[in-house]
Amino acid sequence: MGYLVYGSGAEYEVEDRALAHLKIAIVAKLRLQESFLINVTVPPERGSGRISLWVSPAIPLEFRFSGSKPPELNRVWIDALTRSSHGVRGMVVMSEHEAADYLKAAGGVSGP
Repeated sequence: MGYLVYGSGAEYEVEDRALAHLKIAIVAKLRLQESFLINVTVPPERGSGRISLWVSPAIPLEFRFSGSKPPELNRVWIDALTRSSHGVRGMVVMSEHEAADYLKAAGGVSGP
């Protein structure tokens, strides 16, 4: 498990593979100076609920991975994360399987 470290040190636990995909999608938006929401579902073992974070180029953000080897990236997953950021809910942290379903519902899966 890795961590998304936000602002002055708030840490959000995210599985390393998901965090790698999230990092690519977030950095692509920040390079364009875009601000947006990220929505994370809190699992029952951590108390349940949701967390929404406002992400802006002005707010420090750190991606801390527990493993040393970068995973193979899935372009469909990155595309789903990026597309979700344009909705009213903001970027929704989703699983790889949920990403394919999200794109199908949004009107088609993009590239391999």
